[in-house]
Amino acid sequence: MHALLEAIDSPHSLRQLGIAQLPGLADELRSFIVDSVSRTGGHFASNLGTVELTVALHYVFDTPRDRIVWDVGHQSYAHKILTGRRQAMPTLRQFGGISGFPRRTESEHDHFGTAHSSTSISAALGFAQAARISNSTDHAIAVIGDGALSAGMAFEAMNNTQACGRLLVILNDNDMSISPPVGMLRLYLGGLISERAYASANEASRQRLRAMRPALAPCEPSELGLSPATLFEQFGFHYTGPIDGHDLGALIPALQKLQAQPGPQLLHIVTQKGHGYRPAEQDPVLYHGPGKFDPAAGIKTAPASAPARPTYAQVFSDWLCDEAEADARVVAITPAMREGSALMDFERRFPERYFDVGIAEQHAVTFAAGLAAAGMRPVVAIYSTFLQRAYDQLIHDVALQNLPVVFAVDRAGIVGADGATHMGAFDVAYLRCIPNMVVMAASDEDECRQMLHTALRHDGPAAVRYPRGGGPGALPVRALQPLRIGRGQVRRESTQPMGARIAILAFGTMVAPSLAAAERLDATVANMRFVKPLDADLVLSLAETHDVLVTVEEGCVMGGAGAACLESLAAQGVLIPSLHLGLPDEFVEHGDCARLLAAHGLDADGLVQSIQAFFDANAPAFRTARMSLVS
Repeated sequence: MHALLEAIDSPHSLRQLGIAQLPGLADELRSFIVDSVSRTGGHFASNLGTVELTVALHYVFDTPRDRIVWDVGHQSYAHKILTGRRQAMPTLRQFGGISGFPRRTESEHDHFGTAHSSTSISAALGFAQAARISNSTDHAIAVIGDGALSAGMAFEAMNNTQACGRLLVILNDNDMSISPPVGMLRLYLGGLISERAYASANEASRQRLRAMRPALAPCEPSELGLSPATLFEQFGFHYTGPIDGHDLGALIPALQKLQAQPGPQLLHIVTQKGHGYRPAEQDPVLYHGPGKFDPAAGIKTAPASAPARPTYAQVFSDWLCDEAEADARVVAITPAMREGSALMDFERRFPERYFDVGIAEQHAVTFAAGLAAAGMRPVVAIYSTFLQRAYDQLIHDVALQNLPVVFAVDRAGIVGADGATHMGAFDVAYLRCIPNMVVMAASDEDECRQMLHTALRHDGPAAVRYPRGGGPGALPVRALQPLRIGRGQVRRESTQPMGARIAILAFGTMVAPSLAAAERLDATVANMRFVKPLDADLVLSLAETHDVLVTVEEGCVMGGAGAACLESLAAQGVLIPSLHLGLPDEFVEHGDCARLLAAHGLDADGLVQSIQAFFDANAPAFRTARMSLVS
């Protein structure tokens, strides 16, 4: 079934094939990706769209000597397969398996780790300049999509490409991000396709180029005050294209020609997400990152009905629509994560107050600050890991001016298969040190809804962190009641006497496993709710009435919520044996969320084991009373 593909274990063996064999190899490679990813889950449509490009790049260039940087990297599966990892594909994105993104530690062919967007040109420019300084003729190649090109970092890199050596930027234009792209750049690229399709190899390719943009009303570059290719040429690039990115007969000659050219080159190719698998061609959003599915039948969507247990993203979506219905000042902002942040209903119901700014987190935050300064109530729906990209704007443009911007921080904590680049491990540490910020961590679905309402009613910046997926099942109450800022609650009281009293101070998602552990330990559990302002009175009260304090959080321990508790006690001159549980000082790898939590001791069993070990090791005077703890 995959006779050509099975004979290839490196780009060197690929380059032994004749050009006439490459279309057959591409067909086998696409078939293999469909079969493999349908068994494991993962990024799907984006990888089907770059099969021919990947074959052509490794065929023409001397990889790994010539370096390829895949922007975002979610389209790198064909690259992984052709560079010796075909047999490891069944472990894709699983605990102990290969990553869904390029990783320098995984292969000599992965020259630069990616997963966040718009970094490829900067990284490839670094490789190109290093080669120039070393008098090397090696090539540096950046593969970047039209969605990622819209981010400011890509233009910062293009602005710095003078005298850069052998740099090739391949613009993989598929008219998509995760959702359809937004903004004027999309119109400009559509104009280039409309005006310059003659660059394709043949009439069939020219027709296919136009067919891949059926919904785009072309805007000629001249209508934007630009002649064709001016945008790239004025940055110092020699522009080639657009050409059909699924036509090896056009790709290979174009790459061979560019391989011989000095200076910065830009090749504009047009591709289709999901190419070669009809269901993904028709719905690339649905097939962006599916779980396991039957490729013969495709993904079967469930009938439209409210789930028995809504996800946190759905809780956020329902809350946001309720608030927008009641307050015309409420607006929603997303940096190209409409589906992930569950903003589809808001966009449909309040289109004039919905802003998808594209992959532009810095702009999203300062845009929100401008809206807030004008009297609006902006809500920025953003993943924890992507908020990192707008840290200066968060401090300088929002917090410093004490503007009322709500940050709905999704994917906080462990996120699973996407791995270290997407883990929401650091938001508590980087948010709580910012003056004027209020930081909340939701322990269940209803509390998340009430915290979001509290944040919106607060006259300053506030963040609510919540995890991916569902919670413990506390169905949200429709009535909205703001919480008292800076106040936690005791959820369980220990019945033990002094000498064996343990208090667990739990933040957010760790309340549920802490309660389960406390039943076995007969410990007190506090749902702290607020990371900032911390309920210092509650922390002090628990320290005065217990022998050991344990803080638990689904985030980094260093600088995290547990550190805030210890700082509070130290400021009051209180010393007590304390254990801080959370994510260690290392990047958390990919894998199943439950398995990763267990591996880091953040499930109920792990909490019991850690607390018992700490109690035994650090409180020998309590050992006789320790016998009353349930093992």
